[in-house]
Amino acid sequence: MLSAALQAEVERHLKQKIVTMSPLSAANTVQIYRLTMEDRTTYVAKLAERGMDLEAWMLSYLKTKTKLPVPAVFYSNEHVIIMQFITSHYSLNEESQRHAAELLANLHSIRAEKYGLERDTMFASLRQPNTQSADWVDFFARHRLLYMAEESLKENKIDKKMMGQIEKLAKKLPGYIKDPAPASLIHGDIWGGNVLPEKGRVAAFIDPAIYYADPEIELAFIRLLNTFGETFFARYNEIIPLRAGFFEERADIYSLYPLLVYTRLFGISYARKVQKILDKFA
Repeated sequence: MLSAALQAEVERHLKQKIVTMSPLSAANTVQIYRLTMEDRTTYVAKLAERGMDLEAWMLSYLKTKTKLPVPAVFYSNEHVIIMQFITSHYSLNEESQRHAAELLANLHSIRAEKYGLERDTMFASLRQPNTQSADWVDFFARHRLLYMAEESLKENKIDKKMMGQIEKLAKKLPGYIKDPAPASLIHGDIWGGNVLPEKGRVAAFIDPAIYYADPEIELAFIRLLNTFGETFFARYNEIIPLRAGFFEERADIYSLYPLLVYTRLFGISYARKVQKILDKFA
């Protein structure tokens, strides 16, 4: 719930009083509310211990540099972000999956000279280092796979044996990841809860974890969580042809990164999924 001081700060910035505050959802250390103001305007307030100013920056980055539909940001500080309320009453159907493919293919067409980003971001509640590099394999190995594994080891979420297997796989990556795509902007956290469908379209994507990457890592995450199905991949493939070996090898290898994130956040069941992939490739 908004503290009295934080509520006063938000009301002062929006120049009107909050009439009602209704909970929308909560996850981990995040709470989300729908705010109704005196003039009946509605907003979304997202609260957390930290990171809300960074999320606001990422949303603004997408808003100004891309055509990806994201909520407008009206106010933020470290603890709260006030966003546009997006209406979403429908589930994902084939039409909205095709639209999602078109939107993400367009996003992935935005390029940079280097992989990474000008600043670190967050994946869920965890730091996501984005030290820029011209070498995608090195970036993925050091700043995604090894970094998240090392943090997992420090927190006793994986053991030294698994860490050794991950280090072994990191050395093998050049054999699996050949001719990566140019550095392309990705959303970074496309699971079902971060996609707001409305009448056969995608009204908005929320909760980004942006950086420039080989976009296959985004597609691997979508496949891992079954965010979208065959309709999405068929339409995406029409716009940006999928490279040979993605479904057979690289999708699993790239899935190790989000699975290690979930291992840190949620525990051993995800570490078992990491192990299955390591047994296949390490």
